[in-house]
Amino acid sequence: MTPVVRFFWITSLLWLALGSFFTFYGPSGFTLISASEHVFSLIFLSAGIVFFAIGLHDIYVSDSNLRKNYPVFANLRYLFESIRPEIRQYFIASNLEEAPFNREARDLIYRRAKKLNDTLPFGTEQDLMADGYLTVFHSIKATAVPHEKSRIMIGGEQCLKPYSASLLNISGMSFGALSGNAISALNKAAKMGHFAHNTGEGSISAHHKTHGGDLIWQIGTGYFGCRNLDGTFNDEAFKKNASADAVKMIEIKISQGAKPSHGGVLPGPKVTQEIADIRLVEVGKTVLSPANHPEFSTPIGLLEFVKRLRDLSGGKPTGFKMCIGRKSEFMSIVKAMLSTGIYPDFITIDGAEGGTGAAPVEFSNRIGMPCLEATYFVNQVLTGADLRSKLRIISAGKTATGFDLLTKISLGADAVNSARAMMLALGCVQSKSCNTNKCPTGIATTDPARAKGINVEDKAKRVRNFHNGTIEAFLEICGAIGYDDPEQLQPSDLFQRVGKDLKHFDQIHTPLSSGQLLTASIPEAYAEDWHKASAESF
Repeated sequence: MTPVVRFFWITSLLWLALGSFFTFYGPSGFTLISASEHVFSLIFLSAGIVFFAIGLHDIYVSDSNLRKNYPVFANLRYLFESIRPEIRQYFIASNLEEAPFNREARDLIYRRAKKLNDTLPFGTEQDLMADGYLTVFHSIKATAVPHEKSRIMIGGEQCLKPYSASLLNISGMSFGALSGNAISALNKAAKMGHFAHNTGEGSISAHHKTHGGDLIWQIGTGYFGCRNLDGTFNDEAFKKNASADAVKMIEIKISQGAKPSHGGVLPGPKVTQEIADIRLVEVGKTVLSPANHPEFSTPIGLLEFVKRLRDLSGGKPTGFKMCIGRKSEFMSIVKAMLSTGIYPDFITIDGAEGGTGAAPVEFSNRIGMPCLEATYFVNQVLTGADLRSKLRIISAGKTATGFDLLTKISLGADAVNSARAMMLALGCVQSKSCNTNKCPTGIATTDPARAKGINVEDKAKRVRNFHNGTIEAFLEICGAIGYDDPEQLQPSDLFQRVGKDLKHFDQIHTPLSSGQLLTASIPEAYAEDWHKASAESF
């Protein structure tokens, strides 16, 4: 039987059976009634017409094989498929099953944001024997960590205006990727909680400035907010924005973990007057963000650009953000520091597990080094080059709990940035619709109707609460280990299960002693990349 014959046969049978029932069965039993006497006759007639029209469309117009072979009924398959993520999230998935943030992590964020009970009943659901399981060993001599230890100074010897930063700050998220209300709520939270708000590469909008929260201005390859119309860097435009009191640090984005070495496209229809004014681009014209920076192409060039921006900003802490790829290329930057004597004030390490509004699947899944391994590597290389004391390391990549904070700081980070956890504290439900402009919570969208759902005052308090609760949890774990200062944390404090054994990171990876890369005794794990690295080229 062909799909056409099958469709008309089923349709006729249904129409005949239901039509007979609704036409002849009235209030007093089987008797002929008119449409005016029974509303179901009209409903049935309308439904029959819709059913018939959908069937004709599926057979003669649709490009779906299923719809052509099973007209009308095949649409049920696509309906159920469209709500599969919600069904799985709310009814099927376990507390530890979902990704990137499982239910346990999301619940913890929500409860801390609302200042609710964040304890765990009846014992852990984690598999403590699973490969990769992370843990720390507590001390009988537990201690208290003073709250003032939750801040660090960022700014090296070449910086004139060092910044007192929280150990946990908001990672880069641009206005345009996030709604104006979401940006406003994050900035107000930063002001209330005394932590920093990274602007993302979309530059500084009015939403970033409304509440006076501390800003880290991120400069991407498109130089938004500090560019000429041809995409080259504009010193005067940069100086104007960088001189604002709210701007505390400057971050040059070389690459991000979710899509390293990948450029971006801002379609012309999205370039509104507001976006054009903020980013210094032309209204209605498509804007390209190249994969590489037009202003430099060598390690020495990068450091000269760091110095240039630091000087133009009046001496504010200036550094760069990158996802570690080829190890020799990061070592090239380190060699450039040694040869030029120019040091960034900080390096932000973004892990390959980092998030973004939209990324090619292959880039997000398969490119870049994960955050923990990258943080360990960067810390060891800077130590081996005897440069660790000259700059700070900031880690970014899937941070939701105090323990997440501790893992990165143990491996060498001085501070940690978080983006998606801050979004969850804002009310994100991990619907994974950031790339559709249909975010149900009004956070990752430019649709003003959806963004109205965000109460800036209320959500700012929740982000502040989450930040404070996570910092407190982190300090408690430090005290449980026996430390009264997070700076005492070492890679040997963090254990990972490898088969049947628990090994700390210095046993899994190769540590370097201070200045060891400058000697003849370079460990095999680093030697080939170190010798390959050059300050003159990547």
